[in-house]
Amino acid sequence: MQMQERDAAKSGAGVILGTKAQILVVEDDVRMQKILYRLFSEQGYAVTLCGDGQSGLDAFRAGRPAAVVLDLMLPNIYGRDLCRMVKAERAGTPVVILSAISEVADKVLLFDIGADDYVTKPFSPRELLARVQAAIRRTQKAPSASVFRFGECEIDFARMTAQRAGEPATLTAHEFKLLRYFADHPERVLSREELLNEVWGYNSYPTTRTVDNQILKLRQKLEPDAAEPRYIRTVHGAGYKFIP
Repeated sequence: MQMQERDAAKSGAGVILGTKAQILVVEDDVRMQKILYRLFSEQGYAVTLCGDGQSGLDAFRAGRPAAVVLDLMLPNIYGRDLCRMVKAERAGTPVVILSAISEVADKVLLFDIGADDYVTKPFSPRELLARVQAAIRRTQKAPSASVFRFGECEIDFARMTAQRAGEPATLTAHEFKLLRYFADHPERVLSREELLNEVWGYNSYPTTRTVDNQILKLRQKLEPDAAEPRYIRTVHGAGYKFIP
């Protein structure tokens, strides 16, 4: 299906510094395309519609979308692969997955490859809009300095590279997001619920063990001794605190 680009209104939530922010929608269901176009255009966004993964990738490379709304079941390039490509080329672009697939394992996999949020069909248009706008705000709040150093670690958030004691450390896209949130809030106790909401981008999840497991992996990759963490510390009964 050929890409369609439609300009939205000249004012509203989608206007940033006088320029209409673009939402790239990659969805093969024509009926759903119309719903999403109306949803975002009424808020002042310019909307680009693509009906398959390849045209979605082409549109992404040709423009600078403020966010990508992405179905999983797509022709040509599968949604998971397209998410991975988008994040590899422009890690700061928010990707919100919209799909009927709702298994927890699929959600965890999507966050590991960098998806910023996940909304299950059927969905509330207001909820989807709120989540896309929240993902855009989180991106805009990112610190200007891309290179962050603590202890023996050097993290380049823009290039998504990490080193500890001069040796490369391989972090997933979501581990970079979690570490960046810690870097933005040093020496502050962060609850598991806050981390789920602000980093994972949704308000409820089957278990907060998701946070614990991700932090364990970060410690194993970045701490001198994961069993006795120096930087990412547990505050019992409250959450975690990052001390750079």
